[in-house]
Amino acid sequence: MGTQVRRADADAGRERVRSRYAAAAMAVTGPSDGSTSGACCSGRTRSTAALDPAEVDRFGAGLYEPGVVDVLPVDAVAASLGCGNPLAVADLAPGEIVLDLGSGGGIDVLLSARRVGPTGHVYGLDMTDEMLDLARANAAAAGETRVEFLKGQIEAIPLSDAAVDVVISNCVVNLSADKPAVLAETFRVLRPGGRIGISDVVAEDHLTAADRAERGSDVGCIAGALSRSEYLDELRSAGFSDVDVTFTHPVADGLHGAIVSARKPA
Repeated sequence: MGTQVRRADADAGRERVRSRYAAAAMAVTGPSDGSTSGACCSGRTRSTAALDPAEVDRFGAGLYEPGVVDVLPVDAVAASLGCGNPLAVADLAPGEIVLDLGSGGGIDVLLSARRVGPTGHVYGLDMTDEMLDLARANAAAAGETRVEFLKGQIEAIPLSDAAVDVVISNCVVNLSADKPAVLAETFRVLRPGGRIGISDVVAEDHLTAADRAERGSDVGCIAGALSRSEYLDELRSAGFSDVDVTFTHPVADGLHGAIVSARKPA
């Protein structure tokens, strides 16, 4: 009975996330109404000239280096809902195969494709049809042929074992109700010696689960955040080595945007 309840809770949480991100995609592509989506983590809609500067500092395309996103379609930038820049630690090289978990409107997929070059390939994985449609449209607008967007859940990645060199993600792992499954699947699809570069929201160790819930919702990148120690422990349990979680900027009291890195042993 307890397993069924947990599964039902996870399914309900997943549907809340899916609905929120579907709305975020529609806020970019739909008619202008002057509103923002309110999705995790934030973002800029076509109808909104700019976010509050504090929001730009914490979430969205404002976290990328100046000029980096200028070459991308405007809708890819507008749908940027992340909490950092996973490419800052991924250190992608020409010819590598990359997977972006929870790829949204495709901003990190398109930026990755520019780094891996004509001999590389980038997969984007998302469970939301509206985001997948937006991402594919953005790839077409960018003339990008080295990318492929897949529908699926990050707890059950639709790729074979040892399929990719690098896994990136931008403020998505914290949204999963089954983080051990996400990390186990990430480990499975990585080739020996492969690595991860994840941007996520991470709590300071002293915050309890109740403390995190008080500071934000499960679809708002806060309530579901792991603590730093929990993240490190889960990475090691999944089999990763060289694990590191480094805080980069505050997003709420006791919670931070963070860069998560680790490697699958060769």
